[in-house]
Amino acid sequence: MAIVLISGGTGLIGTKLTSHLTARNYDVIILTRNKKISSENKKISYSFWDVKKQIIDADVIKKSDYIIHLAGASLMDKKWKADYKKEIVDSRTYSAELIIKTLRENNHTVKSFVSASAIGWYGADSNPLIHKDGFTETDPPDKSFLGETCVLWEGSVDSVVQLNVRLVKLRTGITVSNDGGAFKEFKKPLKLGVAGILGDGKQIISWIHIDDLCRMYIEAIENNEMNGVYNAVAPAPVSNKKFVLEMAEKIKHKFFIPINAPAFLLKLFLGKRSIEILKSATVSDKKIKSTGFTFLYPTIEAALDELIKH
Repeated sequence: MAIVLISGGTGLIGTKLTSHLTARNYDVIILTRNKKISSENKKISYSFWDVKKQIIDADVIKKSDYIIHLAGASLMDKKWKADYKKEIVDSRTYSAELIIKTLRENNHTVKSFVSASAIGWYGADSNPLIHKDGFTETDPPDKSFLGETCVLWEGSVDSVVQLNVRLVKLRTGITVSNDGGAFKEFKKPLKLGVAGILGDGKQIISWIHIDDLCRMYIEAIENNEMNGVYNAVAPAPVSNKKFVLEMAEKIKHKFFIPINAPAFLLKLFLGKRSIEILKSATVSDKKIKSTGFTFLYPTIEAALDELIKH
């Protein structure tokens, strides 16, 4: 069967994506810095790499049919001080450049390269009530740190098209999953009976269920008509308040108290990271839907129902 090489394959999205791929009978090779990791699943193997030392096994590149690039330091793990901001950028761009350099220097059979990106490319809605159609893939990048990061991130993979490899970039929204990310964080206060609304809660969240995101990555490697940038977001963005209250009602029914976390406190504890939490970004899914892609979880109600029952 076809072989998919994944960078960042041990993270939240990579782990779930690997499960989806093997269920479809793909063989998966995961690039990792952990020399001791292994899997009981014979369709999953690991290959050591070290981006800083420019170490990678060219043989795994040469035998891969598809490459999915997910590698990158977490945006929310640490405060955005200068050194960590550099790590956020370098972990995405240098890793991509190492893979593409190895492709360039070796005979290979890679048909397509799919790279993660983020809706951090876009700025804030000028007016959430007016900006209903949302940002599209042709909108210019924001001049914020995340906007500039996305420009460098996406730019680092562009040269792969010179190697006759089809390139797709997925600008991913807030990914909802039981295994990590925003949904898991939003659930924590509910243990105390509190529904924690961030700021005034009016900011729009452009989100996607992790299973739909994984299906979109598979669509990107299988659909030869897909090229360039696509927003990886569900059709129905929601306000932070609606997201949190909908979740609270499904989990706690009526037994919770809504509490707003003041914006100034979020800024105090999170620093510049609070900008993304409080930013309203309505992002359009029209381009990905034009490919024929259909969502299993098009609404936040459907997504939460699936997450809560597991």
